[in-house]
Amino acid sequence: MREIVIEPNEKQKSFFESTARYTAYGGARGGGKSWAMRMKLILLALNYSGIQILLLRRTLAELRENHLLPMTAILKDIAKYVASEKEFRFPNGSRIKLGYCESVNDVLQFQGQAYEVIGLEEATHFTEFQFQALTESNRYAGCMTEKFSPRMYFTCNPGGVGHDWVKRLFIDRCFRGSEKADDYLFIKSLVFDNRFLMENNPEYVETLKNLPEARRKAMLYGDWEAFEGAFFPEFSQKLHVQRGLPDIPAGAIRFRALDYGLDMTACLWCATDGKRLFVYRELYQSGLLLSEAAKRICAMTDKSEIIRYTVASPDLWSRRQESGRSGFDIMSQNGLTRLIKAENSRIAGWRVLREYLANGIDGKPRLIISDECKNLIRCLPLLRFDSHIREDAAGTPHEITHAPEALRYAVMSRTPKLPPKQINAFAPSVYSFDDAREQERGEFEDIINY
Repeated sequence: MREIVIEPNEKQKSFFESTARYTAYGGARGGGKSWAMRMKLILLALNYSGIQILLLRRTLAELRENHLLPMTAILKDIAKYVASEKEFRFPNGSRIKLGYCESVNDVLQFQGQAYEVIGLEEATHFTEFQFQALTESNRYAGCMTEKFSPRMYFTCNPGGVGHDWVKRLFIDRCFRGSEKADDYLFIKSLVFDNRFLMENNPEYVETLKNLPEARRKAMLYGDWEAFEGAFFPEFSQKLHVQRGLPDIPAGAIRFRALDYGLDMTACLWCATDGKRLFVYRELYQSGLLLSEAAKRICAMTDKSEIIRYTVASPDLWSRRQESGRSGFDIMSQNGLTRLIKAENSRIAGWRVLREYLANGIDGKPRLIISDECKNLIRCLPLLRFDSHIREDAAGTPHEITHAPEALRYAVMSRTPKLPPKQINAFAPSVYSFDDAREQERGEFEDIINY
């Protein structure tokens, strides 16, 4: 067997030597995180017979570029790669399995499996739910003959959907329940610690220095305070979420808000009495064809409900080249009628939704969500700021954006129709909902009075 010769820097050595239950490495760009993760897991596989290791990235493309190709070159003549299982098998019985979790629920594929070591590359790209689900698989797998304590290794930068949980555990060291401080170790590494990069690509530092201020602080200096937290800090489960079905006043207008995609169909059942918006039911399901989504939405609607309209993303009206039919046509023909185009101004829509979350009437919130809408409740606090457009929400990970997008369509359908120059400065608290209904009556007369 040929030798693998490595020259880690001091921070990488600390990472290699760590036996903590949870070890996180990085904090900024260019610190040699991916190399450190690869080599750490390879060293474990070579030194512990029968050890079972799982290495995860968020997407398949990232997994291939950052780990599969480099590891294939490193492990030539040392370990056998089995493509059908996406794993490297070592002569001593050790195994490194590669995986990805593009959607939140992809992590459930590892339930029931056991790995002594799990590596989570770019941990801030994973949700706290995914991290917690993986801890259930981080246990003795039964193939090792020597004593070994199960552990997880992370690489990470500030920002991303998992920013808050990584920062809480490894930076702020704010522990809850049975979490123990001794189990968590953070090794901060910057581009300046990466001797190889500094010698061979020193201009990369200048690239990082040219980033916008907040991103520069995070990516060059590893500043975890530079990134804003939740896109909607106004959202509170205690304030906005109600157990069971909300008390919808008699005579309230009921409607639906739909964000359709083959990857995820998100539909919200809403009601408004002119003062508050109630969200009382949701559909959140992937893999539905347009016709299937339409039928599912109709089936989930009680026959006693009078649904005045369903507001949906404007792209539903675009005709497909292959069929010449639009999503609107297909859904209408499958029972989902009274579809209207959503006002799709993103920044204006987020501003209006923020007003619903922030402002109350008579001591009660203007937006009330039933606790049965579990995905909307889960996704709203996970939204983060777009790194380039200050007032927009990030579009990734895409799986968490569908329910909030549908909610944006819902609130905009109850908003006065204003000229483009005015709508960007629109503050809903200035207008009454009665005024809003009067202004939109001309467009929705047949729907409102249905």
